[in-house]
Amino acid sequence: MTRQTTSSEDVRLRLDIAYDGTEFAGWATQTGQRTVAGVIDDSLTTVFRTPVRLWAAGRTDTGVHATGQVAHVDVPAAALPNAYARSPRDGDPEFLPLLRRLGRFLPADVRVLGIMRAPAGFDARFSALRRHYEYRLSTAAYGVEPQQARYITAWPRDLDVDAMSDASQDLLGLHDFAAFCRYRQGATTIRDLQRLDWSRDGDLITAHVSADAFCWQMVRSLVGALLAVGEHRRTRDWCRELLDATARSSDFAAAPAQGLTLVSVDYPPDDELASRILITRDLRTR
Repeated sequence: MTRQTTSSEDVRLRLDIAYDGTEFAGWATQTGQRTVAGVIDDSLTTVFRTPVRLWAAGRTDTGVHATGQVAHVDVPAAALPNAYARSPRDGDPEFLPLLRRLGRFLPADVRVLGIMRAPAGFDARFSALRRHYEYRLSTAAYGVEPQQARYITAWPRDLDVDAMSDASQDLLGLHDFAAFCRYRQGATTIRDLQRLDWSRDGDLITAHVSADAFCWQMVRSLVGALLAVGEHRRTRDWCRELLDATARSSDFAAAPAQGLTLVSVDYPPDDELASRILITRDLRTR
């Protein structure tokens, strides 16, 4: 894993970000690919006139959306004035000019919603307590209304939400979720799944999923397995027994990406940020 380094001459900023992931190859910068981090990095580099790099709370996959992504960036102190207005107005937030410039530079499918100086000890990824996702499906006979088609998965079969809810309860807690994670060398698949429940509003079905962290494709895989239960193709016992697996299961498919959205990230109080980093890094190492 690439390690970030911070100079004593750097100023760390927190950015709150939203994006439509449809036309992005995920969050993380990749050579020759259009990514969320890539386009924001380019815009920030233009503003600050020096290369900078974002680090996110959750590295979302291709096609996955966010309304509450959090990231940080370390900016050389000497470059920071490039973000300020030439004639600042009293009472304006410090980074309002930067926010406006990014609004002009960034493509329409990604927005920086807020920028602030990060408190001491803040790390967007390692300070986080938990991430919250939502997965949305529609079982309407006609599919999904055009204005929502990029964000909701059309599901052609009826679903037993009660059965899905019951099976979800067996997956809560600290487990090895190897059956639900795509393999990534050196990465642990042990996670603390803190919430997994379902709500229904007419034809719209929403999964609410929260954990301390997620491994690669874990949310979509959890949803995919529970959809098999909701269609009565698999049983609750089968779903529970997946926790005994030591590798990604081939018994079900991950749910499509477009229904998934990162909605928020929780952080501890400012005076606990640094200690949270130590805990998180220790958990990942073990």
